[in-house]
Amino acid sequence: MLNVRRLLLLTEATERGSLTAAAEALGMTTSAASQQMSLLEQEVGQPLIERLPRGIRPTPAGAALAGRGQAIRRELRAAQADLDSFTALDQGTLRLGSFPTASASLLPLALTRFRRRHTGVRIEVRAGVLAELREMLHTGEVEQGLLWDYEWNRLDDPALSLTHLLDDPTVLVVPADSPLRNHPSVRLGDLADQEWIIRADNHPVADVLRRSCRRAGFEPQIAYSSHDYQEAQAMVAAGLGIALAPRLALTSRRSDVRLLPFASDVPAPTRRILLARATSRPATPPAQAMARVLRTVAQRFTAPGLDRAQLGAVRRG
Repeated sequence: MLNVRRLLLLTEATERGSLTAAAEALGMTTSAASQQMSLLEQEVGQPLIERLPRGIRPTPAGAALAGRGQAIRRELRAAQADLDSFTALDQGTLRLGSFPTASASLLPLALTRFRRRHTGVRIEVRAGVLAELREMLHTGEVEQGLLWDYEWNRLDDPALSLTHLLDDPTVLVVPADSPLRNHPSVRLGDLADQEWIIRADNHPVADVLRRSCRRAGFEPQIAYSSHDYQEAQAMVAAGLGIALAPRLALTSRRSDVRLLPFASDVPAPTRRILLARATSRPATPPAQAMARVLRTVAQRFTAPGLDRAQLGAVRRG
């Protein structure tokens, strides 16, 4: 098995372009670093660096091994952070992953509550799409992650422990003066002749629209492809079309659009909002505390038919 300390030395030297700089970063003398590098090359049976007049340059094998070293270093740092946070709930670092909708609705209230109670815990939040968040959880870059799924893409990952926080229904977004606003609920099949605002770049809600319309027996007519929910709302307000969106994505709703629920004959899909952690790593005290806060906050977003004023109160709460 490779010596981890020597592997980290190679990683530092590759990044810094110098054995001397790597030695300083790791608290070693240059002669000791040179000796350790020679031993590592003996272990792997081939050169890993080229010594230049000024500094070093990794060989192809050295560059590949240094890449592995970066992942190992990240895991070691995450492990140290875990150990630090286990000592007490008033210190350490909690690393969270989130996606844009949750970061704009559920997470801010949870962070505010958590920080009031646990002022000594440092929180880092990293954003990403679903695949990126799962990778961060697997590698230990984040300890917890807010994820989502629909019935056709359920998260089935034995490496992750999942907690169901809430169901986030799909709603119809229409202009404030739309005749549809007077309907207590809408049948999707009655909207076949409507123009639609869709999310661009293969966004998951675009898949939701197409799947829902096909279940209702028609293909949606696309009038505009938006890149975020505020842009989609603006196009709806301008009368260019109507849109589907998860209700949680509309906590900052424009005053010139209305949100309508769907009838149950062809129900629009509901996505699950989930809290995930790696099953291989026990939850630290800060992570356990954050999970409790998120479960409590999630209850405030589950009431059916939340209007704009109520959602504002939820965010302030």
